[in-house]
Amino acid sequence: MWLSTYSSLLWLFVIVDVNRGVFGLQDVTGDLFGQENAGTVAAFGDFNSDKQTDLFVIREDSELVIFLADVKTPYFKPKIHVKKDAFPSGVSVISSVVPADYDGDSQMDVLLTGHTTGSDLQQTTVFIFWGNNQTLNQSARVDLNRTFKDQPLVMDFNGDMVPDIFGVVDQSTEVCYLRDRKPKCEKALGADVQIRVPHSNAFIDLNKDFTADLFLSTGSTPAFGFETWINTDGNFTRNFIIKAPENVQKVGQSAFVDFDGDGSQDHLLPVCMDAGCSKSAIYLAKPGLSEWVPVLTDFQRKDSVWGFVPPPDTPLADEFHPLITLHLGDYNLDGFPDALVILRNTSNSAQQQAFLLENVECSNVSCKDVGRMFRVHWDQSDLNAIPKAVVATFFDIYEDGILDMIVLSRTEGKKELTIHALKNNFEADAYFVKVIVLSGLCSNDCPDKVKPFGVNQPGPYVMYTSVDSNGYLKNASAGQLSQSAHLSLQLPYTVLGLGRSANFLDHLFVGIPRPPGVKDIRKQEWTAIIPNSQLIVIPYPNSDPRSWSAKLYLTPSNIVLLTAVALIGVCVFILIIIGVLHWQEKKADDREKRQEAHRFHFDAM
Repeated sequence: MWLSTYSSLLWLFVIVDVNRGVFGLQDVTGDLFGQENAGTVAAFGDFNSDKQTDLFVIREDSELVIFLADVKTPYFKPKIHVKKDAFPSGVSVISSVVPADYDGDSQMDVLLTGHTTGSDLQQTTVFIFWGNNQTLNQSARVDLNRTFKDQPLVMDFNGDMVPDIFGVVDQSTEVCYLRDRKPKCEKALGADVQIRVPHSNAFIDLNKDFTADLFLSTGSTPAFGFETWINTDGNFTRNFIIKAPENVQKVGQSAFVDFDGDGSQDHLLPVCMDAGCSKSAIYLAKPGLSEWVPVLTDFQRKDSVWGFVPPPDTPLADEFHPLITLHLGDYNLDGFPDALVILRNTSNSAQQQAFLLENVECSNVSCKDVGRMFRVHWDQSDLNAIPKAVVATFFDIYEDGILDMIVLSRTEGKKELTIHALKNNFEADAYFVKVIVLSGLCSNDCPDKVKPFGVNQPGPYVMYTSVDSNGYLKNASAGQLSQSAHLSLQLPYTVLGLGRSANFLDHLFVGIPRPPGVKDIRKQEWTAIIPNSQLIVIPYPNSDPRSWSAKLYLTPSNIVLLTAVALIGVCVFILIIIGVLHWQEKKADDREKRQEAHRFHFDAM
């Protein structure tokens, strides 16, 4: 009886578990923003160091608004406003926002790129507002005395864990440092590079040595190309050059992700085979290989064909035309990153929507070398309900490790974009690990007693190794804030899906950039990391990885609740059995005592 009942309980929870693998979206815009859901979400970052990610939004008339996360609805409230009066003279249009710690005081500063009305993207002004005790000092602004050819890449060029500004000035690459809040710019690379405008440059580890390298998008139509500059001893050396796939007319923004779960970063490239993007595709290139593998070419939806939305050939700064971009994230926590894209019906340009691309096993010959491909979720009703979408990205709204979605759309008669927030109701017992790597410039002795938790840091690299439920080795990797230009909307943390394996992570490796002349790789390893946890890594001091610390915050999953319910149910069942047996035994004892009392004792005669 006991085994039969226990088996029934197990089967009950197995059935519940199988049926919980459901993906759906819920519109929570009102809960997040109330009536303040207008503007362009430009960046993410923990501005006030409360371990809650805040939003940086560009409003009409180029006003910057910082929405701080709160525990009460609406969960994001507009608290800090930077109006056009605080900008440099002549700057009337804000094109990008990059929060980071540019002076090394462990407080978040805000970099803005701007243009004059009617100018093109090749006349970019860069200026910075300094963070001061969880607010923004708008009276102390630093302007870079440079006109950049495009939006710059924020990276750690010299490996001191203070972000630098890399871009093209007068046909040559330059890097600008802001030590003591005084800009100093110098030539960046040892050879001339023709950077494409708009670019998709990246600061990401491309050879698995846990040190971020430099990726550059070069050339122009039709000779699109890409260059890899490897960081060997703190200096960048040109290492590899690859051309875009053949017969490509337009290229989108390059993106880097561990697409097939082999621990190395792959290069994803959305392209158009014609000027109008009526024939679109996504290609993948493995590190060090010159062959492109198509991972999505089928954009057929019933009787219609969809494709990417091509930006104009000469976009003006005051006209918002997002580039062809893949925003990546593991929405179902299966260990393989998915993507959000904007597609347009090629026969009806008014139909423009956001779509989810799921990373699935390869089902055709063309992608067999990779083993994975994208599949379009055409019938995702919650995304389809948002017409005229222009940007879609992932964002962990509730800080629970499950990636939700932010979608920006155009509204008829309004110049500003409308922000939509969609909660990911994915309910399966999949696991994750969430990692954020800080600058490590201080630990418990930060200047002005600030908390060191809120600084966006470009360049750190994270990789884990584990064993799945079948006993096979599993690993995955990701770079932190590898891109910053053209609304890349990368999150200041890394969420790595672990699938349905509840095993501890055997090894979690974290590496940071190294300064020139340093050959030793700055990398640390942690073992036996609990799944469904957030790890805040403080690499302090930078030069001594053995002294780095990590703070672990556990996020319970649904299976914890199920396990607790099952355990309580079994305990209650055992207690009932014990109680029944005890009651029956007590009745038998009472009956035996009564029989003993009425028994005739012959010895007494």
